[in-house]
Parts: sequence; C-alpha cells; structure tokens
Amino acid sequence: MVNNYDVKSILLAGVGGQGTLRASDIMCMVMMEAGLDVKKSEVHGMAQRGGCVTSHVRYGSKVYSPLAKLGGIDLLVAFEKMEALRYLNYLTKDAIIILNADEIYPPSVNFGDIPYPDDIIPLLRINFKQVKEIDATDLAKKSGNVKAANVVLLGAISNLMNIPSSIWEEVIKKSFPEKLVKINLAAFQKGRDA
Repeated sequence: MVNNYDVKSILLAGVGGQGTLRASDIMCMVMMEAGLDVKKSEVHGMAQRGGCVTSHVRYGSKVYSPLAKLGGIDLLVAFEKMEALRYLNYLTKDAIIILNADEIYPPSVNFGDIPYPDDIIPLLRINFKQVKEIDATDLAKKSGNVKAANVVLLGAISNLMNIPSSIWEEVIKKSFPEKLVKINLAAFQKGRDA
C-alpha cells in the first residue's frame, strides 16, 4: 500500500477522438482494483472538433484533489507529440514523458500559417531525463485496430506502475465488447513491450 505522501499525478493530453478520456477511465478502474484511492478530472474542450482533451489522474492511499498543481505532474502522456509542449509547466523536474509519435496538425499548420515543430523530442530531452516516444498508432494497427493506440499507451504506462499486469488485463476485458477484447489485449502487450 502507498503512504499518504506517496500520491502520484498523471496528466494525459491528446486531441479529440484519440481515446484519451477512455484511457484515463481504464487507468482509474485499474487503480481502484489495486486498492488505491484515485481522483480524476477531465477537460473535453472542443474535443469533437479535434481540440485539446486532458485528464488529470491522481492516485495513492488517500487523494484529496483530482487536480495537480503546476509543477506537480509526475508523468505526462501525450497522445499527440505537440500536446506535450502545452503542459510542460505542470511537470516536476523529474517527470517522465511518454508520447505518441502521432502528429495531428492544428488549423494554423494546415493553413500554412506556421510549421509543425520538428524539434519536439530534442527540446523535451534537454529539459527532462526520461522521454519515451512510442509509435502507438503503428503498434495499434499491428494489433488489429488503429483505434487501440490509447491502449498501447496504457501498456507503456503500466510498466511505470507497481500494479500487476493481470489487473490491467482484467479491466481491459471488462472495458470493451467481446469482439474487441483480443485486439486491445494485444495492443496493451505491445505497449508494455515498447
């Protein structure tokens, strides 16, 4: 069991339609199954129009607030590369960053007003020791469904948490219709292996 002062904070950030909120729901169910107290807060924004979507997840033996303070996030999971840049001020100096290799261009890039940044990974690595880029979309395709990229990222996250993979797998089985369970379990394992 985790001590009161061992509360950890995770921020999941993505673009509408990437399954960011679904991933945070699954993560919270896993934490509850593991006997942890967990609080979640989410922002949908303009999700249906490809806008930003975030979810704060905080867990430990006792959590009092669903929102982490600026400088209080231990793990940032960016479902789209540029989304990682929006939340750097939320991260602790020792934060871990996991990001999907996806590049979803915002309107300003699509209209040619500005270029998509090509230095995101080097910038992150200058400021943070642990930055892991995963091509979750490609791994999801190899699992059988591109929409399982969020579960690939959950697999990667699971390696950083002291929760048995069997709990993750049981929650994944309960979270999807039977016809999608095998694909999502494969996606989860590819994320763990990545």
